[in-house]
Amino acid sequence: MKIKEPLFDYINPSTDYIVKNADCLESLRRIEDGKFDLVITSPPYNIGKSYETKVSIEEYLKTQESIIAEIVRTLSENGNICWQVGNFVDKGEVFPLDIFYYQIFKKFGLKLRNRIIWHFGHGLHASKRFSGRYETILWFSKSDNYIFNLDNVRVPAKYPGKRHYKGDKKGEISGNPLGKNPSDIWEIVVNDWDNEIWNIPNVKSNHPEKTEHPCQFPIELVERCVLALSNEDSWILDPFAGVGSTVIGAIKNNRNGFGIEREKAYCDIANRRINELKEGILKTRPINKPIHKPKDSDKIAKLPDEWNQLKIKL
Repeated sequence: MKIKEPLFDYINPSTDYIVKNADCLESLRRIEDGKFDLVITSPPYNIGKSYETKVSIEEYLKTQESIIAEIVRTLSENGNICWQVGNFVDKGEVFPLDIFYYQIFKKFGLKLRNRIIWHFGHGLHASKRFSGRYETILWFSKSDNYIFNLDNVRVPAKYPGKRHYKGDKKGEISGNPLGKNPSDIWEIVVNDWDNEIWNIPNVKSNHPEKTEHPCQFPIELVERCVLALSNEDSWILDPFAGVGSTVIGAIKNNRNGFGIEREKAYCDIANRRINELKEGILKTRPINKPIHKPKDSDKIAKLPDEWNQLKIKL
């Protein structure tokens, strides 16, 4: 399939595209219908980051609805969308974006398959509310005949020797030899995909994938969606590509990645990271690496002497 107009920065005919200085909506309008089997993205949250202009929640959602209309048009009939969002905060009031987005996607006839919780241990601290430590991924499908490769994401059964205790199958093994179906909260990493909270570290200063982007997607998060919700050689889109994590996750798993990003600096980083991936030198966090737990000997994990003294005084 070819792009209607040569707007995009060409990298490889069978593997990937990254867009330079492209407006998301205008770029989407130049793509043919039904191209993508999977869309994975984290749109701007309208919180005033360097790459966005903060507007009213109503204006923000109106713009996003126009973009979503084009995304749905370019999605295949078997396609899926993974829309990862946090909260919009205005004057201390929290607006849960996934709730607002749900109404938009339903307007275009999409069906919600899971609302996934992505939990991370570090983030911005709050003083007038509890500190946020999770975001949500809304997984929508365009039809009931959607791509879902369960065997790619099965997890080891806790009791693989369990047998049916009654009925026609009494005495037979009750589970699947490939493992069990993970639930929609994923406590992964140590027990990979074993339950519903996706406990995946966000990309902070000590993360091996860290670039200058302030809200970077971990490749690990992308790969879980790619493996389950697309096939090899599928086309995967990220309309807010940032520094290219979605495209990288697609390429790593024998898919075709397509990214749209308006900030030239981020596009340059994305292209560099893709080239590093192809050369085998890109630093990434392994998909099954346990989350770091501080040792008792770690200096910053110990209670400061000043606090110990304060406790004594109290």
